Amino acid sequence: MATIRLDAGEFCYADYGDPAGAPLVLLHGLPSDHSTWSGLAPDLAAEGFRVITPDLRGHGASARTSSYSLELMREDLHQLTEALGLHRFVLGGHSMGGTVATLFAERYPGRLAGLILVDSPPPDGSGSWEPGPRPDGELPYDWAVVPAILAQLSQPDPAWWAELPAITAPALVIGGGSTSPVPQDLLARAAELMPAADLITIEGAGHAVHQAKPREFLAAVRPFLRRLSS
Repeated sequence: MATIRLDAGEFCYADYGDPAGAPLVLLHGLPSDHSTWSGLAPDLAAEGFRVITPDLRGHGASARTSSYSLELMREDLHQLTEALGLHRFVLGGHSMGGTVATLFAERYPGRLAGLILVDSPPPDGSGSWEPGPRPDGELPYDWAVVPAILAQLSQPDPAWWAELPAITAPALVIGGGSTSPVPQDLLARAAELMPAADLITIEGAGHAVHQAKPREFLAAVRPFLRRLSS
């Protein structure tokens, strides 16, 4: 693990592969950390990519802060990639990380060579997300991040959908199929609104597509990444 100082504090990230390789940044969901990608990152690094998997604010070994939002995580990512000299890169994200990636792609479209969204359409406000009680004991994340993010998912900014056509980079949207709690029609709608997006469904994978069916996930992602590199 490496650490870097950003405005919000110390952030941690794992770094795989050739430092001179084409950069691929992968974001985790709530309330996970960089390790959600540890089973796949070496395979992706073997494709010639430099794979960077950060802990988002409030998660893993990264900074605990006084406030949390998807927009703050987006700006942390902007600072991180600037500090690492990643001026153009492929960005991927699962679940909450996919929403952060979407917001980044909308705000900074020129920074991305490609976008991968894993079972992660922008929320449409149709669901009510309740955090429930805090689990007992020490947690590998700041509990405060959970109600903050779930509140945003329950009452999302309409701009998240309205600005999807601004994402001009090639995009790959991967769904987990009928066993996922995420409405798959939302993934299809999001893919239709992005000018250069393809939708692939890995049936039976559920929400954690990349962990439940890693071989199928790699089979979907590899051709996309190779096309970007050609």
